[in-house]
Amino acid sequence: MIRFFTLFLFSFVSCAFSVSAAPVQETPAKQAIMIDFETGMVLFEKNADVKMPTSSMSKVITTYLIFEALKDGKLKLDDTFSVSEKAWRKGGSKMFVEVGKRVLVEDLLRGVIIQSGNDATIVLAEGLAGTEDDFARALTKKAAELGMGNSNFTNASGWPDPAHYSTARDLAILSYALIREFPGYYKYYAEKEFTYGGIKQENRNPLLYRNMGADGIKTGHTEAGGYGLMGSGTHNGRRVILVVNGLEDEKARAQESAKLLEWGLRGFENHKLFKAGETVETANVLMGKSSDVTMVVEDDVVVTLPVIALNDLKVDIKYNAPLVAPIKKGQEIGVAEIHVPRGAMIKVPLLAAQDVEALGFFAKTVAKAKLFIGNKAGS
Repeated sequence: MIRFFTLFLFSFVSCAFSVSAAPVQETPAKQAIMIDFETGMVLFEKNADVKMPTSSMSKVITTYLIFEALKDGKLKLDDTFSVSEKAWRKGGSKMFVEVGKRVLVEDLLRGVIIQSGNDATIVLAEGLAGTEDDFARALTKKAAELGMGNSNFTNASGWPDPAHYSTARDLAILSYALIREFPGYYKYYAEKEFTYGGIKQENRNPLLYRNMGADGIKTGHTEAGGYGLMGSGTHNGRRVILVVNGLEDEKARAQESAKLLEWGLRGFENHKLFKAGETVETANVLMGKSSDVTMVVEDDVVVTLPVIALNDLKVDIKYNAPLVAPIKKGQEIGVAEIHVPRGAMIKVPLLAAQDVEALGFFAKTVAKAKLFIGNKAGS
């Protein structure tokens, strides 16, 4: 397992730091964040914790709950839900389902993900929770469970409502959880078109039409929030997650999201500094049956580095020398301070790889005497 040093992602979580490569990226987006999927390191952020309208990007957490129900066996892809009049009448982007008809869950998912259908979203919400209001409460509860502490959902589709909001960071948390938890269902986000009822609609995600490794996730737009995008893609096996919002039009969204994702994928590399259990340093020990102890890391230590500054990484090993026995295996006895180029310092605990028993009373007395004599001779 990889140690995620300072981030926010749901079960591994907490306080973000950023790493930037020269030239420092600028963006006209009002809110933005980009993270490395493996390490959780924030590569770029702007107003990432500012609450914002999420528009149709909200549909991603709707699909998260549906995927969860499928994974848990509460739903099947070939189950059907009935189209209510409320869903049928809903405005905005539509799948064009017919009132009173029953529609396959899998078709509804494609209608939400590819066609961004507000009608399909409501059908899924009502089918799973009974009412859209109850489903929205479930969305907010799930968001809290995922660590999305600045999000609130009042509907399933992202329909404008002052009380319906999230942040770029929270949507990045959601993106990470979606890809990690449901790799088998995430494939729907890479589909470029879907035809239902004789109506073919193309995926609105502009990243999918560029040869850059993008495979998701979702666009959104409202007058209040501007044009936004949750995106992800891979290059040489490394994945990046991007969220932008508040752009002025579709062209700006397409250009800016492509520019940032390309930079995130190609401007950084992941490097494993230490393997789990690998010796990092050997420390001297006093008053022990062994004169030294091996220091190791518990988990693999992987960091994301700017490609233009790979040789600038610095690691300092710090501990209170000399250590004094007894020492227990697994005891934290030091720290590795990793100075990321143009970024933050990461602190990784160093653990004792073995027990070091204390000397017996007589042996300890002799050792103390030798230490005292040695100190006197050196004074």
